Amino acid sequence: MRRTKDGRPYIWRDCPKCSASGTQPSQKRPGRTVQCPACRGAGRTETPYSRVTSYIDVLDDKTKLAARDKRLVLLGAAQRPALLAGAADRDPDNAGDKAWLDRQAAIAFATAGGNAKADRGTWMHGLSERVDQKLELPPATSFHDVLDMDAYRATTQPVYTAVLHLEQLIVLDELKVAGTPDRVITYSGPGPDGQPFTANVIADLKTGSITWTALKIAMQLAIYARGHLYDPATGHRQPLPDVSHDWGLVVHLPAGSAICTLHWANLQLGWQAVQLARQVRSIRRQGLGALTAVVTK
Repeated sequence: MRRTKDGRPYIWRDCPKCSASGTQPSQKRPGRTVQCPACRGAGRTETPYSRVTSYIDVLDDKTKLAARDKRLVLLGAAQRPALLAGAADRDPDNAGDKAWLDRQAAIAFATAGGNAKADRGTWMHGLSERVDQKLELPPATSFHDVLDMDAYRATTQPVYTAVLHLEQLIVLDELKVAGTPDRVITYSGPGPDGQPFTANVIADLKTGSITWTALKIAMQLAIYARGHLYDPATGHRQPLPDVSHDWGLVVHLPAGSAICTLHWANLQLGWQAVQLARQVRSIRRQGLGALTAVVTK
């Protein structure tokens, strides 16, 4: 799938200029049509969509995260002093120097282990997919990974009646966002009120702390629940299989803990927060014109 430089996916949409017909009425020859210049006759155009996580980030307080990232860059530079060679002569406002400094900072960040949790989470997601598909774990799987997957299996299999979709891209055209939930499952077990509950739900695996990200998780799953399955090759959209808009399932498996727990995500609350995020993004765009120069005679 084609993406922008900042990682946003290009999503096919019906061309708004020609209503997906690929043609427009000719202005020079009444009664005839010409190729639509916007889509060049294709009837559709590619539009960069926001990633779901980026879209909802506007409500996040990133003060502590930003401070942590600065600390890791400093540690990484201390571990690899060669990264600082020539840095003092760079101008952080110059486009070329800015790109160089960004690269060096990214290397320093990675050197200090800044990407370790994300890489670990990706590995754990891959292992859990193999468990759901009833496949053997790869030879590189460590003893602690096996214990984690045993805990995952013991917790999820009693309530996972079926795994309907696994890591399939979903788009929500209303917000122009795209993302990939871990699973769409049929759940059957205790519901949010403790009573028997059966429904198709979005299920997401989290391998880090969820203490401070509960609302963000609910927002993320609320978007997925209202989206459509998307085929990047054809642009075809397919409705989700009657997924609950009220509840999503969070599978919490802290890496290396061998402890797996399930949590209900309130998607109604999450959707309310998504609407707030939508307003914030809108007002920020309007804010570009918030100042007007004073004209003096």
